[in-house]
Amino acid sequence: MTRTAAEPGYIALYRSGELERRARALEARLRSCDICPRQCGIDRLNNETGFCHSAYLPVVAAVCVHHGEEPPVSGSRGSGTIFFGNCNLRCVYCQNYQISQELDDAPAREMTTRALAELMLSLQDEERCHNINFVSPSHFVPQLVRAVLEAVPMGLHLPLVYNTSSYDSLESLKALDGIISIYLADLRYADDRWGREFSQVLDYVARARAAIREMYRQVGDLVVDEEGIAGKGLIVRHLILPGRLAGTRDSLAWLVSEVSPTVTVSIMSQYFPTNRATEFPLLAREITLAEYLEVRAWLDELGIENGWLQEMGASESYVPDFSREGRPFDSALAGPG
Repeated sequence: MTRTAAEPGYIALYRSGELERRARALEARLRSCDICPRQCGIDRLNNETGFCHSAYLPVVAAVCVHHGEEPPVSGSRGSGTIFFGNCNLRCVYCQNYQISQELDDAPAREMTTRALAELMLSLQDEERCHNINFVSPSHFVPQLVRAVLEAVPMGLHLPLVYNTSSYDSLESLKALDGIISIYLADLRYADDRWGREFSQVLDYVARARAAIREMYRQVGDLVVDEEGIAGKGLIVRHLILPGRLAGTRDSLAWLVSEVSPTVTVSIMSQYFPTNRATEFPLLAREITLAEYLEVRAWLDELGIENGWLQEMGASESYVPDFSREGRPFDSALAGPG
């Protein structure tokens, strides 16, 4: 990890007019939506909905000052986290299922991009967060860019975090080049069989790997300032699943050989059979100590030195409860979606 402090790239893009051009181009794609790899082709500008159940306005399910992200993201003042509602995956073990899959009041949580911009400014100026962290943004990329466009003249200057399942469109990611400073990207599977069975996605592996390559092309290795706070870079998250279902060794080996041997990884041991996971025998238990130690050995074997390995023993404490009242600055922890 190197150290630097720099103005986020979206400010220069705003000054040149490029940020507005990208916002318009992305919004035009909503007419026959191809914003994510689902390519549903529905007209979201006229409030049609496809797989993600999301129309034109962004759905903001929760906002919090998040102290449970990786240390360079949360820092001492927290990450200003905006949880978008709905999702383009349907993971049976999703820890955020209350907002990603069962958000019955989604229309009531829609907001204008201006209101979203104002939320960013509140997290920056009132809450003094280190960054603005968009969780599950893959289906709301045009709205995200439009909100940033509106927030810059209001004074937005924090790094932006794109916190994603990595089931992202390459075209959409390329439109984010220079806008996003930090990519916090899941790498969930190494075998499409489990993506189909557990996340209702046919082609997760190829899509996610291509997306992660693009993210790394844009931002490179993690860069932190003198206080250890992330300013730019890629962090790849990987959740250990029971029975080697996540293909952990294959995914880590791919990262080292195809992305970078210095890539920063965050290995999570917090798996807990929540949502519908108990309906699937292979997912109906937590990981064992032996499985955890196996992953630790693979990290050593592959020479992965940058990142974190979450300790065992606190799985349920990472499961958030989005059913509680009390927003907008709720401190609920969030796990993988």
